[in-house]
Amino acid sequence: MSLKTQIDADIKTAMLAKDKDGLRALRGIKQLILLEETKEGAAGGDLTTDQELKLLSKAVKQRKDSADIFTTQNRPDLAEPELAEVAIIERYLPKQLSAEEIDAAIKQVIAEVGATSIKDMGKVIGAANKALAGQAEGKTIADAVKRLLA
Repeated sequence: MSLKTQIDADIKTAMLAKDKDGLRALRGIKQLILLEETKEGAAGGDLTTDQELKLLSKAVKQRKDSADIFTTQNRPDLAEPELAEVAIIERYLPKQLSAEEIDAAIKQVIAEVGATSIKDMGKVIGAANKALAGQAEGKTIADAVKRLLA
């Protein structure tokens, strides 16, 4: 079942359950999918799994950043809905890796790329982002690569 079909089914379920937070998050995801499918230069049709993961990861990152800003501005009333949406969107992402799992995967990527110093950081980050797509945030991957190459 494609992500779009799953989201449509979950929107119906959220409507029946009168789940306002869930409905808002699911409609946001559906909007992102529709925009991506219809943007200029798009291949048309359904999105690939990689494109779906990128969309969902971007949506989670945006909401977490917004929640952080609201929290620093002492606005928990605005941060709570953002964090609720993050929890809902993360249901559609693969399981996030732990720090140890990320380190092990990056060590493997370093060995595959043949990186020996911090100068090879760009190559390692590029390969690690592809290998860990949707399973870890880009900033976390970059920090781990920097730490392991230093």
